[in-house]
Amino acid sequence: MPTTLVLLLFAYLLGSVSGSLLLGRFRGVDIRTRGSGNAGGTNALRTLGWKFALGVVVIDIGKGVLATWLALTFAPADGPWAPRALGFAAAFVAAMGHVWPLWHGFRGGKGVGTLLGGLVVLWPLALLPLFLVWVCVLVASGYVGLASIIATACLVPLAVWTKVDLPAQVFSVAAPLLVVFTHRANVRRLLAGTESRFERVRFWRRRA
Repeated sequence: MPTTLVLLLFAYLLGSVSGSLLLGRFRGVDIRTRGSGNAGGTNALRTLGWKFALGVVVIDIGKGVLATWLALTFAPADGPWAPRALGFAAAFVAAMGHVWPLWHGFRGGKGVGTLLGGLVVLWPLALLPLFLVWVCVLVASGYVGLASIIATACLVPLAVWTKVDLPAQVFSVAAPLLVVFTHRANVRRLLAGTESRFERVRFWRRRA
């Protein structure tokens, strides 16, 4: 039990290392004072450019990968959870650290990249279908938040269709719930018609 708790605590602390805030310190910028005020990859792209955003995404996905791999690798044989279950729990806890980072006043990003890092280790076959859904929704609507919500929600039917194990089933429900919660402001803006679009990615609109 102590080892399990230590691994989960480390996952949270690792998740609390925000890519945008860490890189922003090197540039003397707090991204939470720019654009939407969110410490995530989308706001990084809009306000500081693609190179900065790429670094943010690599860090945010990477910490999800590392937290999950460590839990999977060092899960105690006599622990309360099987290694795979602990791995999914660590991925989710790391995402919570990203959303509520200890090192940054509990004001972080939205957790999508860190959850994705967990899938890289534990459920890689889910990556391609989720990515395709995300791209299709983004190109059709121009809304990054909506694309993230719908793509993550596709974990549920994917889990049913592929008949995954119980830890993956639980994660397939918990992850979309967290993403919807962290995007609640986006949902309100969508309903109000005030959400910002990425018009550059709406290729079909350009041809029309």
